[in-house]
Amino acid sequence: MSTASPPSRAREAKLFRNNRSQAIRIPVEFELPGDRVLIHRDGSKLIIEPMLGPSNLVDLLAAWRLEEPLGPDDQLPFIKDAPARPEDVF
Repeated sequence: MSTASPPSRAREAKLFRNNRSQAIRIPVEFELPGDRVLIHRDGSKLIIEPMLGPSNLVDLLAAWRLEEPLGPDDQLPFIKDAPARPEDVF
């Protein structure tokens, strides 16, 4: 379980273009661990959180419980297959 950092004072950050994406220079005091983040919108705010993977099987199963159920497009297609026939093996 991680401990939350105390609230910090807001600070201006620079936006720039990186190919076709918009990027932000994050000041060192706001640096996040790892090399990936989760980002989502909350009204006009963007929320950026470190993407911390589960450290054990229990955490992984708990994370999977939070995922949306699979839809019809995610299911394996039905394949009509001929029944198995006995084979002679010499």
